[in-house]
Amino acid sequence: MCGRLSQYSGIHDFVAALSMPNALANSVGELPLERYNVAPTTQVALLHLQGDLLHADLVRWGWRPHWAKDRAAPINARVEKVAHGPFFRAIWPHRAITPIDNWFEWVDEGGPKKQPYLIRRRDGEPVLCAAIGQLPDSDEGPGEHDGFVIITADSAGGMVDIHDRRPVVLTPNLAREWLDPDTPKERAEQMLLQQGEPAEAFEWFKVGPAVGNVRNKGSELISPI
Repeated sequence: MCGRLSQYSGIHDFVAALSMPNALANSVGELPLERYNVAPTTQVALLHLQGDLLHADLVRWGWRPHWAKDRAAPINARVEKVAHGPFFRAIWPHRAITPIDNWFEWVDEGGPKKQPYLIRRRDGEPVLCAAIGQLPDSDEGPGEHDGFVIITADSAGGMVDIHDRRPVVLTPNLAREWLDPDTPKERAEQMLLQQGEPAEAFEWFKVGPAVGNVRNKGSELISPI
């Protein structure tokens, strides 16, 4: 996953796709997000549970533990290692969903520059990406070290022609189970390893090179060429 995505739907559209009956504490806003070229280190809309209340917050994309000051904050975590390595140990219990409309990958097709592709669900529904993070607390408010990473898996089995890694995308049923703090950690890991959406759930197409510049923000970035 190359680290660029779109969130242009409204947060209520994402919550509707998740089909959670919980009351919503929404600090994101009521209007469509209209962000077509979201880059790492920026604020991204995230869904997480605190008690029985579903929270929608803007959280920085990228996180590192306090002792890893000698490296850049990763934006992704490999599903094969995330549950057991020391780097993400502190945030592994803190599960979230990053709801997006699509993400982008760049592919070397032999030209002078890599070709950008847009990837989205074939059925047009939001893409519910599994994530973990140091998340805002409703009692204390946003913290200086808040951040999150998207969990990625191997793309083998149909999408490897686009990129070798992709987000672990969950169905609404599994996303609700992932968010539930009562879901055991062992079960959460098995969901990521074995039950992410298959390549057949997605479609992809070429888009223009303008998406490569984070200063470009318009809806034309998601138009096929």
